[in-house]
Amino acid sequence: MMRPAGELVIEIEGVTKLYTMGTETIHALRGVSLKIHRNEYLAIMGPSGSGKSTLMNMLGCLDTPTAGHYEFNRKNVAMMIDDELAEIRNREIGFVFQTFNLLPRSTALSNVELPLIYAGIPPSQRREIAQEALISVGLGDRMQHRPNELSGGQRQRVAIARALVNKPSIILADEPTGNLDSKTGVEIMTLFEELYEMGNTLIVVTHEEDVARHARRVLRLRDGLIESDGPRD
Repeated sequence: MMRPAGELVIEIEGVTKLYTMGTETIHALRGVSLKIHRNEYLAIMGPSGSGKSTLMNMLGCLDTPTAGHYEFNRKNVAMMIDDELAEIRNREIGFVFQTFNLLPRSTALSNVELPLIYAGIPPSQRREIAQEALISVGLGDRMQHRPNELSGGQRQRVAIARALVNKPSIILADEPTGNLDSKTGVEIMTLFEELYEMGNTLIVVTHEEDVARHARRVLRLRDGLIESDGPRD
């Protein structure tokens, strides 16, 4: 069941994205418009080449539109310089990737502390916040373990704790169960459900119907256009 719409976090209008590859121009997005409110749980789906990765990069401020308008928390992203985009990525967006993207030689705790270092949080406070985040994802007893000492599911939990640590406006997950077996994938999606119930705003990019089924709203892309957008079936 979808909840009543909260405060508007993301608004994009008429966004297009063109890429030039050699002599060819690729239309990755063709005039996409979308609104995402606080405490929504949205899945973005689509076949390969549909534009879902481009849209994810746009929402995550990893890329800017060729044309169109994008506001994040009422700020015009399309007009921002690289430093401003980096600030939003660090403070406002928690990223969860299929490949975990953890520092291999650092402990779980050090990996989770990383965004807080960039945010200028003092060391003692940093450690406490990171510990709380790891406890919240069920890894209170694994703080000093390095990634190679953790299972795939535990590594993804570390990545989720890192995404949560700055209390971001949105959590943006790209194929979060893609490198996990089906049982562990279900555990991670159950954790996402808990995060949603705690009031987090979740955007999950996936090609798996089983993953999208956990979301409350499903947006389907095809050929750079929104094919459908509404409550999950």
